[in-house]
Amino acid sequence: MQVGIVGLGLIGGSLGLGLQKNGFADKVIGIDANKEHANLALELGLVNEILSLVNAINVCDVFLLAIPVNGISKLLPELLDKITDKQIVIDLGSTKGKICSIVESHKNRASFIAAHPIAGTENSGPKAAIGDLFFYKKCIICNSQQSSKTAVSLAKKIFQSLFMELVFMDAEEHDLHIAYVSHLSHVSSFALSLTALSMETDEKNIFNMAGSGFDSTVRLAKSSPEMWTPIFEQNAKFLSKSIASYIEQLTLLKQYIDTNQLHKVNNMLTEANKIREVLN
Repeated sequence: MQVGIVGLGLIGGSLGLGLQKNGFADKVIGIDANKEHANLALELGLVNEILSLVNAINVCDVFLLAIPVNGISKLLPELLDKITDKQIVIDLGSTKGKICSIVESHKNRASFIAAHPIAGTENSGPKAAIGDLFFYKKCIICNSQQSSKTAVSLAKKIFQSLFMELVFMDAEEHDLHIAYVSHLSHVSSFALSLTALSMETDEKNIFNMAGSGFDSTVRLAKSSPEMWTPIFEQNAKFLSKSIASYIEQLTLLKQYIDTNQLHKVNNMLTEANKIREVLN
């Protein structure tokens, strides 16, 4: 099995390491428009060889697209135009609705798998790759009924070889849920970072007082804007609704603090604590 990975950053590089480590791929071929990233990925052993996409199409059995979602939207139909019916393409984007709709009527739609591995860090680039990044994480596969049984079976083998738990759902359902549990987390982290940075000009010591709570909450604000801006664009409908709900909660909490209704503040915090029952 020869696997081609398009995009050799955190996700693509980690896939390369994982698929080599578990022996799933006989050869991992890297494809990246950034020559510096491509050379570094080869140097770090994330892939076995670097090829152009044109040359990779001639030798790869499966392609994993680990680039920003706007890049996936552009590349996916072009790649499906060129592959044979024996090759499979799997995208790994954080949004699924638009990507699935773009190729819904494509003649080679059955050779495509829409996947989203729920794994990552705030870091980017080849140096961020982690061999066990996907261990015991979930992977969402969307609209699998439009994919061939062969494609679904191969995707299952790939992700299960990385010890991932598979979940199947509709693309729209995925985008709705992910807006609340992932995309909104990034929005709030970016907003917290902007708020703190705006205070820096007036209070030079603010970051000297930052503890682990601030660090863990703002960590996601270190994520790549080049990756997250297209995600926000493609999931704008559901993300906007999640932000509106978040603002409602913040506004209510501010109102209770401003009016010294501490019992209501306490009630909100107690209600929020119920997240322990969900996540533990």
